[in-house]
Amino acid sequence: MSDADEYPAMMAMHARCVSIISHLWGVQKGETAIGSATVGSSEAIHLGGLAMKRRWQEKRDKEGKDKSKPNILMGSNAQVALEKFARYFEVEARILDVSEKSLYRLDPELVKKNIDENTIGVFVIMGSTYTGHYEPVEEISNILDEYEKQTGIDIPIHVDAASGGFIAPFTHAKAGGRKWNFQLPRVKSINTSGHKFGLVYAGVGWIIWRDEAYLPNYLKFELHYLGGTEESYTLNFSRPGAQVIAQYYNLIHLGFEGYRSIMENCMSNARLLSKALEKTGWYICVSDIHRKKGEHVYKGPGEIEYGSEEETSADYNAGLPVVAFRLSDDFKKNYSHVKQETVSTLLRVKQYIVP
Repeated sequence: MSDADEYPAMMAMHARCVSIISHLWGVQKGETAIGSATVGSSEAIHLGGLAMKRRWQEKRDKEGKDKSKPNILMGSNAQVALEKFARYFEVEARILDVSEKSLYRLDPELVKKNIDENTIGVFVIMGSTYTGHYEPVEEISNILDEYEKQTGIDIPIHVDAASGGFIAPFTHAKAGGRKWNFQLPRVKSINTSGHKFGLVYAGVGWIIWRDEAYLPNYLKFELHYLGGTEESYTLNFSRPGAQVIAQYYNLIHLGFEGYRSIMENCMSNARLLSKALEKTGWYICVSDIHRKKGEHVYKGPGEIEYGSEEETSADYNAGLPVVAFRLSDDFKKNYSHVKQETVSTLLRVKQYIVP
C-alpha cells in the first residue's frame, strides 16, 4: 500500500481501521487481532484460506501424517472467490448443496457428513450473494466442537462477511440472536469488503485474524526498502491508499450510529420492495428479511402487512438488504408463456440489471 517510513500517517490510519473493525467483530480480551487492507474480499478470502492451509500443514508435519489431500467445505451458494482459492492453491473444494430446507444456506447436516482429518477449514458466509441469507455460523461451530471432542481434530472457520461484516454489527437484528464473529473461539479469521457496505469506492477489502497466533510466520515477509523494517502478508503489494483513507474517514465521520442509520434504512427499503412484490401475487421472495423473525414460509398476498415507522430490523429475520424473487406458482400456471428470463431481459433494456 505504501512504505511505512515514508507515509507514517497512512499506516497509522490503516492500523486504526484494523483495530476498529476487529472490535466491531468481537475480538476477545487478551487477544491481539492482526489484519490488513486488501484489494477486495477475493484477496482477503485467499489469505484467510492460505493461513488455514498452512496451519493444517504444520500440524500434519508435527504428527508425521500425509498432507497431500487438503479439503475445504463451502456451500454451493459461495461466491466464486472461494472456489478460486481452492483451485489456485490446490485444495479440494467440497461444495455442499443448499436447498429450500436449509434456507438456501450451507447445510449443517452436510457439514457433519463431509468433514475429516484433511479438512483445513470451513468457509461460512455472512450474507449470501444470491439470497442475502446469513449462514448459521454458531450451529456449524457447535458441530465442529463436537467433532473435535470425538476425534481430537480441530477444524477452524473462516467467515466470508464480504457484505455482512458491515451490516450485522450495526443493524438492530444483528445476526438474528446468534453468534457469528470472534465471540466464537472457532472463528479464526473474517473478511469484509470496504467497497460494499463499508461505503468506500471500489478497491478495498479487509482480512482480520482474531490473534497473531493464527497468521503463520510462513506467510509473513520482512521488508527493509527504506531503512526501516515492516511486515507484509498480502498477495498484492503496490496498491492505492486512498480507499484506506476513505474507510477511516467513514468510520470516524459516521460512527456507530451513522452506520446503523444507513444500514437500517437499507433494510427498511428492502423490506418494502419485498412486500410490494409479494403483494401482487405474481412474485415470491426467496429472501426473507421482510418476514417476521422465525417465519420463513410465503403465506400468500393476502397475508402481507406493511410495517410501521417504529419497527426495526430486529422485528424481522436477519440478513442482507437483498431482494431475491421468482415468479409465483399461480403466475406460472396462468401465464405459462411468460418466462423469468424474458422479464429480466426487458428490465435490462431499461438499465435495471436483475439476473
